[in-house]
Amino acid sequence: MDVLSDVMTVLRTGRPFAARFARAAPWSVRHGGRSNGCGLQIMVRGTAVAVAEDGRTFTLGPGDMLVVPHGAPHLVADSAATPPGPACEPGRQPSGAVIRADDPDATHVMLCMAYEMAPNRTHPLIATLPDFVHVPADPAARPELANAIAMLDNELASELRGGDVLVPALVDAVLMYLLRALLGPHTGDCRSGGWAVALGDDAVAAALEAIHADPARQWTVASLGERAGLSRSAFSRRFTELVGQPPLAYLTSWRLTLAARLLADTDAPLSAVARRVGYASEFAFAAAFKRDFGTPPGQFRKQTPACEPADEPFRREPVLL
Repeated sequence: MDVLSDVMTVLRTGRPFAARFARAAPWSVRHGGRSNGCGLQIMVRGTAVAVAEDGRTFTLGPGDMLVVPHGAPHLVADSAATPPGPACEPGRQPSGAVIRADDPDATHVMLCMAYEMAPNRTHPLIATLPDFVHVPADPAARPELANAIAMLDNELASELRGGDVLVPALVDAVLMYLLRALLGPHTGDCRSGGWAVALGDDAVAAALEAIHADPARQWTVASLGERAGLSRSAFSRRFTELVGQPPLAYLTSWRLTLAARLLADTDAPLSAVARRVGYASEFAFAAAFKRDFGTPPGQFRKQTPACEPADEPFRREPVLL
C-alpha cells in the first residue's frame, strides 16, 4: 500500500484547481487565506515576491515554487515596492493589465494550483509543514518535477481538447513530485519532520502500510510490531515518537477519517460503513465517530456535501488566485 497516495486521495476533496496567469508589471494581489486549502505557486517567467502577514519575504525566480500548506494569507507582487493590490476572491478576477496567458510578451507568468482538503481533519503530512515552504528551482536534481511543471504550463496555455482530464492529472503529478522532493529518499533528508519522517523509517513505514492496506483488520500493537520487525514495546515507542500518536490511536483516527469520506460520498448504511472501517457494531462506530467529530455519523452525513468533482476543475484564462 502506497501510504502517501492513500492519505492524499482520502483527505482531498473535489478536484484540484489550476490556473496560469500572465501580467505586465506593476501588479500585486492579496490572498486572503483558506484554512483547509493547500496552495502552490510556481514562477514560470520573471521574478516576483511573496510577503507573509508577519513580514517574511520570499523571492521567486523562474522555476521557484512557494508551497502554502495551510492557506496562510500573503501578498504576491512583481516587486516589494508595488502597492498592495486587490484581494483575490472566489469568482472575482482582480482588475489590472491582464495579458493572455499564452502571450510571449508578458513580463510575468505564474502557475497557481490549489487543493481543498477535507474539513474537520488535519492532514498528517501537511500538518507538519510550516506556513510557507520556498522550493528553489533545481531542474538538474529534480528533472521529473521540472518536466511535470513544463507539461502543466503548456497544457494551461493551450486550447487543446482533453484538458479537463489532463490538467487535474498533471496537478497531481506536480504535487507528488514536489512531496518526494520535500521528503527526500531518506529519513535524514526530510525537510518537514513529524509524520513525514515516519515514512522514511522502515519499521514504522511497514506498520503504516499495513494499517492503510487493511484498516478494518483487528490490529494490535503486537501484530503491528510484528510487521515492523520490532518488539511490542520498542515498536510502540518508535511509532509514537515519529508519528505523534500511539499505534492504535492512529489506527482509530484513520478509520474514522475513512468513515467520514464514506459518509460524504456514498449512501451506504451506517452498519456497512462501520464494518468497512473495522467496527463490529453500528453503536460502537457511532460512539467513536461522535467523540472524534463532535456529531453523530447520520447528522454528519446530512451536513457534509459529497466530494464531487468541481464544476470548473481549472481555468485556461489568465486569472489570479
